[in-house]
Amino acid sequence: MAKNITPRSNDYSQWYLDIIKEAQLAEHSPVRGCMVIKPTGYALWENMRDVLDKMFKDTGHQNAYFPLFIPKSFLSKEAQHVEGFAKECAVITHSRLINSENGVDVDPDSKLEEELIVRPTSETIIWDTYRNWVQSHRDLPILINQWANVVRWEMRTRLFLRTMEFLWQEGHTAHATEEEAIAETKQMLEVYRTFAEDYMAMPVITGVKTESERFAGALETYCIEALMQDGKALQAGTSHFLGQNFAKAFDVKFQDKDNTLKYVWATSWGVSTRLIGGLIMTHSDDDGLVLPPKIAPTQVVIVPIWKTDEEQQAVTNYAHDLVDELKKAGIRVKFDGRDQYKPGWKFAQYEVEGVPVRIAVGPRDVQNGKVEIARRDTKTKQIAERASVLEIIHELLTDIQYQLFQTAKSRMENMTSVATSYDEFKRILDEKGGFIYAHWDGTAETEARIKEETKATIRCIPLNQTPEEGTCIYSGNPSKGKVLFARAY
Repeated sequence: MAKNITPRSNDYSQWYLDIIKEAQLAEHSPVRGCMVIKPTGYALWENMRDVLDKMFKDTGHQNAYFPLFIPKSFLSKEAQHVEGFAKECAVITHSRLINSENGVDVDPDSKLEEELIVRPTSETIIWDTYRNWVQSHRDLPILINQWANVVRWEMRTRLFLRTMEFLWQEGHTAHATEEEAIAETKQMLEVYRTFAEDYMAMPVITGVKTESERFAGALETYCIEALMQDGKALQAGTSHFLGQNFAKAFDVKFQDKDNTLKYVWATSWGVSTRLIGGLIMTHSDDDGLVLPPKIAPTQVVIVPIWKTDEEQQAVTNYAHDLVDELKKAGIRVKFDGRDQYKPGWKFAQYEVEGVPVRIAVGPRDVQNGKVEIARRDTKTKQIAERASVLEIIHELLTDIQYQLFQTAKSRMENMTSVATSYDEFKRILDEKGGFIYAHWDGTAETEARIKEETKATIRCIPLNQTPEEGTCIYSGNPSKGKVLFARAY
């Protein structure tokens, strides 16, 4: 157990913050509710971004960039949208400062003719732009993604999970038909599921949000829901079928093949740096961060051990030869030759930072043609022949990725229950937590009462489940099927 990390069993929230601090992922900024993402944390985000970016491009999308500032009038054009974000908007009212006795003050003569909103999301300004891009069916589909930052004026924040400013990607697509738009929405949900499970080693449940949990302005919101080690759910990604709401609000029409003028159909979808929070809480332990090899910034670290200058030269040459071999094989490897830190300190730090595999090389290893290999997840070690290192590293990285997913999947399955009565539902929530499948009568009133009384929400109506009529656990009224409940972040 790392001395500066609070055990999960003592205080899970503090454990989470300690992991972020000790692994040097991020820190609080001078601006309340915002964060500084440190190089290690940003390298992790870059790896996640690069994988997702390729997946987006492989499905036909292109990147673009739209302004950070949105005219206030744009948000009022789609009623549900503005209602959903009105309380989270940062508003710019003036354009300059003037010197004063206090240092600087806002120049009262610089008041903007129309206030600007710092983007909480980009639907409005993008759909105003699409109006100029779309005239004919030949202009469709538009498949655009944007990597950007957004601002949502949150009152209660937590690093990565909920901050006032965060990094994300937001896809915005325009289609000629409803069927194409729905297919796009589902396709991007599958992209997110694949990324979460195959790269983050984080199992998820796919489903549809209830009306009260939908994205503001959407007709349907599809989601991936993950379960953290403390039994709380995390919404890890969303894909929205927007129908024609934004096309009508911003008058985006096209001339179809039959020469009739029609409104386009829309989608939007996004994931954010919140995924880093999900990654921490899915895999990490009381000794620090644990990272899946596929997205770890450093997959292998080599730590040399020596006492004399002669030993240093021999060990360094031996290690650099190994570094070159691993790099040529496409493995992200780091050699830590700093002599101001002792090997034991380095071992402890790389364990906290979650590097999947550590190799130690000393003078005796050089003489015997061997190395010591340790894996982060199980903390097991082995002595390996130098000639076999590349093969062993490939096998280890593959196995670590697989085992992390299997461990998380087994935990999710063990923490998933079925409740047939409201009393049983409440007992499971308090004693075990996790996902709970239960019947719901489909009304917003019942959903709201359960949330108010238990703090549990309907995370989603799971996809691909067999229809099963029953009785709502709360009202006793007929139910068309089970939904997935949990307390959530």
